[in-house]
Parts: sequence; C-alpha cells; structure tokens
Amino acid sequence: MNMTHTKTAGDRSKIRYLAEVGMLSAAATVIMAFEIPLPFLAPPFYQLDFSEVPALIGGFALGPVAGILIELVKILLHMMIKGSSTAGVGDLANFLIGCSFLVPAALIYRMHKTRRTAIVGMAVGTVSMAVIGCVLNAFVLLPAYTVIMPMETILEAGKAVNANIDSVFTFVLIAVAPFNLVKGVVVSLVTLVLYKYISRLLKGGLM
Repeated sequence: MNMTHTKTAGDRSKIRYLAEVGMLSAAATVIMAFEIPLPFLAPPFYQLDFSEVPALIGGFALGPVAGILIELVKILLHMMIKGSSTAGVGDLANFLIGCSFLVPAALIYRMHKTRRTAIVGMAVGTVSMAVIGCVLNAFVLLPAYTVIMPMETILEAGKAVNANIDSVFTFVLIAVAPFNLVKGVVVSLVTLVLYKYISRLLKGGLM
C-alpha cells in the first residue's frame, strides 16, 4: 500500500470537505439577509428566511456535523457583517432551532439515501423544530429577549396577531409552533427541489 498516496487522498478529501462547508456557509449567510415576516402567524420579530436550505443540503450530502458547522459559520459571519439587533438572542435561536431541524433530517437520510427517506427526515425535522422551538422559546429565548423587550410587550405583540395569546404558553403554542411548522415545510420543499442538482457538485449521493 502506498501510504503517501493514501495520505494525499485523505488530505484532498478534507480540503474538499472544508471547501464545501465554506461554500454552503457563504450561501447561507447571503440568504439569511433576506427575511420575510409572516404577520398572520407571528409578531414581526419572527421572520422567515431560507438559510436552512444550504445547511440542510450540506447535512444530506456531507453528514449532520457538516450541517451544524454550516449553521454555526453562517451565524458567526452574519453577526460579523450585520451585528445583532437582539443582543445575540435571535442569532442563538436561529442556530439552535436550525440544528433541531437539520440534525434529525440528516441522520435519518444518512441511514438510507433515497428521496423517500429524505422526505421522512424532513418531516421529522419539521416536527422536531416545532417542538424544540416551543421549549426553547418558553424557557430560554423569550426570557432572554426580555433584556431588549419586556415580556408584557412581547405578549401584546402576540395578542395583536391572535387575540387568544395571553401568556407565554399560548404564545409559543399559537404563534411559535405554527411559524416553525410553516418554515419547516417551506424549507423542505425548496431543499427537495434543489438538492438533486446541487448534490452533483458535492460528494454526497443523489436522492
């Protein structure tokens, strides 16, 4: 066995992996700048972006760790370029909730790389994001966000969207959960369309 050749091939593989993670992270950072409010579901400080699409594609093609790295680099680059208007709370939320979506999806897809498994993975990821998003918002993110905005103001913003919102529990149940479900479905559909084309440039298999 030619050990030098094996080492060179391994080095090239690592360089390719890092280049692909970097490319997808850059794409996610650019996409993150374009946010869409969903005023019929949640207050304006909850905005939909498609930056999870490159992270999910990376998770499918390169594995869940790559997806997490893409999410992390995306957030760091975004904060370096634009700063944070939420004292880092919104950025932390984007990272944690994004990972709660892509990690289950990528793990399920990794078991058997087929279109059907990808769809199942994204469905599980969407539910995971909705559930974990509710827990994180209720116990971590919304309390942390009170540094910027009093809880009463947050709940009033929720009540303006849906009159049934009168507590943190109803806020996460009526506003946060539907918002994340819609986000998961939209991101999944976009990923499903794009993955088979982008994956040809990556080392992951096609669906």
